[in-house]
Amino acid sequence: MNARSTGALRIGTRGSTLALAQTGMFADDLADATGVTTELVTITTDGDRSNEPLSRAGGTGLFTGALRDALEAGECDIIVHSLKDLPTAPHERLVIAAIPAREDPRDALVARDGLTLDQLPAGARVGTGSPRRMAQLRARRPDLDVVDIRGNVDTRLGKVTGGELDAVILAAAGLRRIGRAEVVTEFLDADAWPTAPGQGALAVEVRRGDEDLVRALDHAETRAAVEAERGVLALLEAGCSAPVGARAVVDAGLLLLSASVYSLDGTTILTSSHGAVWPDDADSDGVAPRDVAAAVARELLAAGAADLTQERP
Repeated sequence: MNARSTGALRIGTRGSTLALAQTGMFADDLADATGVTTELVTITTDGDRSNEPLSRAGGTGLFTGALRDALEAGECDIIVHSLKDLPTAPHERLVIAAIPAREDPRDALVARDGLTLDQLPAGARVGTGSPRRMAQLRARRPDLDVVDIRGNVDTRLGKVTGGELDAVILAAAGLRRIGRAEVVTEFLDADAWPTAPGQGALAVEVRRGDEDLVRALDHAETRAAVEAERGVLALLEAGCSAPVGARAVVDAGLLLLSASVYSLDGTTILTSSHGAVWPDDADSDGVAPRDVAAAVARELLAAGAADLTQERP
C-alpha cells in the first residue's frame, strides 16, 4: 500500500545516517505542528555513489538531483536537503517551502587526544572534503598536512580513532543531529571561521502549489540569514563547494552579513561585511537579505573574488 492510499505524506531523503536522522526530526516536528502522518522514502543520489573528492565530483547538485527528480516524478511529496548542498539557482517547478530553525552553524574539530586546532603539532594530518575548509586550514595553520577525504561521519571519525589522521573537521550540526557532539574537541568560532552558506539549516522542497504542506515549520529569521548567505554565493557565481564562507545573523532588528573568499592555498582572503534593518515593514518580501548580499558580493568582486572562486585544485 503506498503512502497516498494511506494518507501519509511521503518525505524523500538520502539514506545516510545523518540524512535519515535530520529528516526524521523534521517529520516528527511536522507531525507535531500539523497532525499529519509521514513516511520516509530513501533515495540514492550521485553523491552517495561517488568516491571522488567533492572538488572534482561536480559539487553543485551532487546530493540533491536525484531527490528533486523523485519529487517531480511524484515518488514523494516533500524532500529534505541539507541547505548547504542545494544549488542557489531557483528551480522551475519546485520551491523551498520551509527552512526550519537552524541548528549550530559552526564547524567542529575532532582531534586525537582532545587537541584543539592550535594545539595540533606541525605536520599533523587533518582531513576534510571541503575546499573551503582546506583553504581555511592552510590560512590558519600552513604547517599542517591537509588531506582530502570522503565518506560518512562514522568513516571520517574512524580515520582519527584508527590513527590514519590526527583530526577531521565536520559540521557541528550534523554531529549534534546524530547524537555525536561529545566527540568534538573544539567548536570553531563562526565569526573567525565562517562556514558554508546555509550550513546547519535544512531546506524543505515541494512542488509549486504544495507550499502549505510544510509552511508551518518555516522560520523567518533563519530564512533571512541563509538567503543572505546564499545570495552572496549566487552573485559570485560560485558553486556550493567553492572556497566561500559566510555568516549572517538577525540581531536586535538588524540583519548582519559577513562573507569571505579564500584562495585554495589559503594565502589570500577577501572579506566584506554589511547590514540592514530586518524585517523592513516597507519591504516585507525579503528584499533586505538580497540587498545585503548584493552589497557584500559587489565589494568582494571588486577585490578580485571571481578569480578565487574559479580556482581548480
